[in-house]
This record gives sequence, structure tokens and C-alpha cells, in this order.
Amino acid sequence: MSPDADYGRRPNPYPGKLVIVEGIDGSGKSTQLGLLAQWLRSNGHLVIFSEWNSSPIVKATTSRGKKRQLLTPLTFSLIHATDFSDRVERDIVPALKAGAIVLADRYVYTAFARDAARGVDRSWVRSLYRFAVTPTLAVYYRVPLEVALYRIMSGRPKLKWYEAGMDLGLSPDPGESYKLFQGRIQQEYERIVAEYGLATMDATQPVEVQQRALRELVRPHLHGIARDPRGETSEMRERWA
Repeated sequence: MSPDADYGRRPNPYPGKLVIVEGIDGSGKSTQLGLLAQWLRSNGHLVIFSEWNSSPIVKATTSRGKKRQLLTPLTFSLIHATDFSDRVERDIVPALKAGAIVLADRYVYTAFARDAARGVDRSWVRSLYRFAVTPTLAVYYRVPLEVALYRIMSGRPKLKWYEAGMDLGLSPDPGESYKLFQGRIQQEYERIVAEYGLATMDATQPVEVQQRALRELVRPHLHGIARDPRGETSEMRERWA
């Protein structure tokens, strides 16, 4: 395979912009992306959301596999890649072609981090996602592990089996296994930040401070983007309402 075909080698060829946020559970990235969407829409931009693991084509299969604890690290990786491929084709690329701003809560870097944390070969995973559009802006929300764990554990009475990384045999205790698993993911994210040059955000700062910083990162990419939502076609409004 040619190196030019590897993920991240080719810039976004479409008129729209792709902004993604990444981080371990409890980093606060989803809150920040929601606030950014409100700001962009208030300025007349067409904004489309894309969330990790949200394609309907593998939802039933994933649910069945999790319930029966049948998913190996490799099958997990392939299922997520299938989900992602469907969302890219059906939602992300059409929106970018239409000139919209696509906001993605998690992107390929989630697969890179989680799959590697489960022991899947890093190079293989990166090759698997070589078809993905390179983001206009990718922001990693850096937060101390203990802070993120406190946020998650205090609001979640019971951890799910795969969520806690119990399939890896790290610890018989779900809480301890979750901590170890998230620690592995965090280490992979730090590797990814260096490898792909993600912007970083101090996720311990006040929400409003982070939001101002995120808007400043996004602002330079808004030049030339249509700001009149009345320019949407009826098909776009119906599809992405």
C-alpha cells in the first residue's frame, strides 16, 4: 500500500469543515461540543452532529455480542470500523459536500486509542481507517485520570462489562478494571496527540474558559463558510433536523 493512502495523509477535499473532539470518559468534551454547536448555529451556520458508535446497521449485532460477552478485541475493532464507515458515507461526507460544519464527538482516534489499549496492532488499526476524511480541526481534552474517573464513577452506579474492560482480565473488580483500562486509553491518546498533531485543551479549566478557547481554535476555519441557514435545501433540513 502506498504511504499516501494511509490515514491523515490527504486533507479534507470538501467545502464543509470537520471539527472533532477526543478524550477519555469524563473529560467534558461532549459538553464543550454541544456549546460550540449552539454558538455556531446562533451565527447562522449549518451544523451536523456525528457520534461514535451510532450507525443503525451494527447496533443489534453489537448489543447481542455485548450481552453474551462474545466480542473479542478484533471483532470489537471491526464492528466499530463498520459503524464508522457507514456514518462517513451516509452522514459525514454528504454534509461536508453540502458545505456544513460537521461536529464529531469522537472520531478515528477513539478507535486508535481503544483498540490499541485492547492489544490490537496499532498499524493495522490505522490502516483500517485510511478511508476517513482528515479533520479540519481535532482537539484532545486532556484531564488527569483521577479527575475523569471521579466524574464518571460518581454519576454511574454500575459499569458495563466491556466499558470496564473486563474482557481484558485486568482485574476481577469492575471499578479497578475500569481505572486500569482508562489509563491504557489515556496513554494511547498521548501517543496519538504527538503522532497526528492534535490541538490540546486543559479539561480542568472552567467550562466557559474552555469554550472560549475552543471557539478561538474554530474561528479561523469559518472564513468562506455559508452563514445563511435559509440556503439549506429542503432535503438537507429533513435529513438532519
